[in-house]
Amino acid sequence: MISAVHHRTATVGGLEVFYREAGDRTAPTVLLLHGFPTSSHMFRDLIPALADRYHVIAPDHIGFGQSAMPAAQDFPYTFDALAEVTSGLLRHLGVERFAMYVQDYGAPIGWRLALQSPDSVTAIITQNGNAYEEGFVKPFWEGVFAYGKAPGPDTEAPMRGALTAEMTRWQYVTGVADPSLVSPDNWVHDQALLDRPGNDEIQLKLFRDYLTNVDLYPRVHQYFRDSRVPLLAVWGANDEIFRPEGAKAFSQDLPDAEIHLLDSGHFALESHLEAITGHIRDFLARVLA
Repeated sequence: MISAVHHRTATVGGLEVFYREAGDRTAPTVLLLHGFPTSSHMFRDLIPALADRYHVIAPDHIGFGQSAMPAAQDFPYTFDALAEVTSGLLRHLGVERFAMYVQDYGAPIGWRLALQSPDSVTAIITQNGNAYEEGFVKPFWEGVFAYGKAPGPDTEAPMRGALTAEMTRWQYVTGVADPSLVSPDNWVHDQALLDRPGNDEIQLKLFRDYLTNVDLYPRVHQYFRDSRVPLLAVWGANDEIFRPEGAKAFSQDLPDAEIHLLDSGHFALESHLEAITGHIRDFLARVLA
């Protein structure tokens, strides 16, 4: 029996936060945190695949998906601010403990939640959600880091290129052995949201803030060592944003980390839903028992 998925909104700090929710609220919670440039839409198939055993929540970050999109000058678009909204949503829903699935931007948001309340996180699934400098593919990130260090017309131009339809499609199909498995609805949907008036300025603010995530890595690594949190890495090995060395690096601080490299790219759920679901269900059944 396929679990029903509910599409809801909650007011957090005066902002409307959209989230998808499924499963029994008394069951262990799994929080799904999406990346750039997508939304909880990326979890549309994973949610019902987990909700027979777990309470699943997948919010859209502020400025993404169906959540509120205040103008760039009216909201501090930083990863600290996005994490604070997510924390507020969890409080609103009465969720005190949760496992989390992090991908791309979802990772630095999730790391902040863990640092804020280490005992709240029961387990981590990272799918191309980075926490180590070894994970960066240099050609992709050089432009982001240059813009963060010295914002200006010259460094901003490449970042605006990252907001184009060509680059959005590139993120979905690059590294996927069979691109026909990836629905074009993904990049059409994401691009329509990126193209909303003012969203470019929002994304540029987050690009400028990305270096704060790298600065946070030593604290994240210490959290891993102190907590010994159970961690599963299911990683698209052909990702040209976060390379597989980023997945392997988790074992530096979590020797028991379970690492699976998949023949896919940045959005591995699109081609390997069944494999990832299987790994998650097996992992959570053991570590949350």
